[in-house]
Amino acid sequence: MSGITVYKDKCTGCAMCAKACPFNAITMVDAKAVIDLDKCTLCSSCVEACRKFGAIQLVRESTRTVDMEKYKGVWVFAEQRKGVIQSVTYELLAKARELADKLGVDVACLLLGNQVKDKAQELIHRGADKAYVVDDPKLEYLLEEPYARIVSNLIRKHRPEILLCPATSLGRSLISRVAVQLRVGLTADCTGLDINPEDRCLLQTRPAFGGNIMATILSKYHRPQMATVRHKVMKEAQADPQRIGEVEVVEFDKSFFISRAKVLEVVDEVSSTVNITDANVIISGGRGMGKAENFKLLEDLAKVLNGSVGATRAAVDEGWMPYSHQVGQTGKTVCPKIYIACGISGQIQHLVGMQSSDTIIAINKDASAPIFKVANYGIVGDVFEVVPLLTKRFQEVL
Repeated sequence: MSGITVYKDKCTGCAMCAKACPFNAITMVDAKAVIDLDKCTLCSSCVEACRKFGAIQLVRESTRTVDMEKYKGVWVFAEQRKGVIQSVTYELLAKARELADKLGVDVACLLLGNQVKDKAQELIHRGADKAYVVDDPKLEYLLEEPYARIVSNLIRKHRPEILLCPATSLGRSLISRVAVQLRVGLTADCTGLDINPEDRCLLQTRPAFGGNIMATILSKYHRPQMATVRHKVMKEAQADPQRIGEVEVVEFDKSFFISRAKVLEVVDEVSSTVNITDANVIISGGRGMGKAENFKLLEDLAKVLNGSVGATRAAVDEGWMPYSHQVGQTGKTVCPKIYIACGISGQIQHLVGMQSSDTIIAINKDASAPIFKVANYGIVGDVFEVVPLLTKRFQEVL
């Protein structure tokens, strides 16, 4: 069992441990260190500070808690909305197939919903060897409690070594609950996945520190290894109608469907342009757009090009565009054929969400703006003059 102990006979009352504690968990009582266990996080800063005297000892329980040999297979949580498999699921299947081939194991999908049995074959055609389907009217909407309860139960029963989930709003809210129930780690918003051949560990790579570094995270001692993956950072698995696999419909008793929340109404966002994650052309605006009304210029250009309108976090925070249009580290990752950045300076938090676009065109009156460093083409000029000219020209030629 983990714990921390102060040996009073060794404590000299120097108070170096109290100064080193980042959580103010140590006080000096009668010239001896006393640790408030309610505040202590076992970070070991005090142990390092007291290394000379050895008055503080930290004991951690063994981290190896599972038999790794009992866990086999790569699983994908298949996200669906109104019975339609979301394209991010096919991206995860392509990566899962690659990882499974390196490990020499099968790929399985979890498909939960109402009237979704017929969709299971789509998952097989895209690379899954098996699909576990839970089909019930109570699962029509993603309610975190029953979904997490069912997914956790299936994982405990079948023991996959890897579980991948879309880093969508639905996926994030679900899989974090599953991780807590299983008492395992979870790496969020991964942009790269691979296998370490030496120990079969999943190498989970994600941006960190505002996208300034790429961190690779491992879960060496617990299974399954769990990660959410950002949309549009991986290629979709191609469909093979001749591919065969197994579909298992799993039944659960009514206790699994209990939820303290219920859906009263679902209101779909109405947009006159293409969904940002599916668009081949995206026209994004940043703080340089000045106000919400000016995004009408971008919408006009998007309509001509059959594209979608995106926005930076700054524009969303100002209330100029809905969060669903936000591109960047805290928004959506996109990979269109053409990305036109209008009035966007090019901070790293935005770049990590769009820099994989095939062609990037930047429009900014500041010639030194960082966006020009990643752009294939740059226009130094006022967006309020350039964008209407582009719209007019495209209307003439298209």
